Amino acid sequence: MSPNASPRTQPYAPALSAEVRDALAAHRPVVALESTIIAHGLPRPRNLRVAEELEELVRAADAVPATIAVLDGQAHIGLDKSQLERVAGDPAIRKLGHRDLAPALAAGASGATTVSATAFLASRAGLRVFATGGLGGVHRGWTETQDESADLRLLARTGITVVCAGVKSVLDVPATLQRLETLGVGVLGYGTDLFPGFYLSSSGEPVGWTVDTPEEVAEVMRAAETLGGPTAALIVANPVPRADQLDPALHDLVLAEALDACRERGITGQAVTPFLLDHLMRRTDGASLEANLAAVRGNVSLAARIAVAWAAARDRPAGQAPAGRR
Repeated sequence: MSPNASPRTQPYAPALSAEVRDALAAHRPVVALESTIIAHGLPRPRNLRVAEELEELVRAADAVPATIAVLDGQAHIGLDKSQLERVAGDPAIRKLGHRDLAPALAAGASGATTVSATAFLASRAGLRVFATGGLGGVHRGWTETQDESADLRLLARTGITVVCAGVKSVLDVPATLQRLETLGVGVLGYGTDLFPGFYLSSSGEPVGWTVDTPEEVAEVMRAAETLGGPTAALIVANPVPRADQLDPALHDLVLAEALDACRERGITGQAVTPFLLDHLMRRTDGASLEANLAAVRGNVSLAARIAVAWAAARDRPAGQAPAGRR
């Protein structure tokens, strides 16, 4: 930020699109979508097509999509066509985590929001459901590096339901699950008793609670809201379909190569995950990217159905069970 920058008069509060604002006012279902996958996770021009596809998946379930980004120092909850095209096409778009939001707003910068920034902005705007690909977590070798994603602490104090395919498989999954437990973040396996492995349907790690329908997720949300207490996210861990997962043997082989290369090159800190994911994509001839996209599509569709179920649950009289349940 330039010390000579002129004073800004626009408010720093997030701007809601008319569609999102009207949906929230009418208690209609809304699903938050991150923008980092658009700006930094996919090649152009495919990224724009995927962004539009994900929004259509939300609409197909009778919910409203709210893709989130920061443009010219203004946080936006819900993007119009030109804004979505800008996020997808502008190479100068930065990557913004939660800690970057205030400097970006003050500097009039533009950026795509990561999981932590999207969850924060969505929750502040009153959204309750957020769909993404995979969460960040505890990095391998944590005892030496103390490297942990900002996603975890942010989710520990943000009351939003996050539909994801687990945490990125390049991370230390058991340590991440332990950290989520310590932080009080709830984890539900959707149709599974094993935590998903991002590119893989299963990480092999158990989850304590399993749900099988969006209505069951909505009931957990309703129970948590009624109980009160410390605010924390609810993670709905939705496995990528087995038919779409990356071949497990190939995944393990290429990941081992990537970790060796990372150590040999002395890559540390925030550069580790992008390096590992890029190595996986190149060495699997793009198969890891296709598995990622399959997971994201499934998560977005499920999140939309959960948002619809949550809207119905919120409108039910207290004590009344959902249809089909006694």
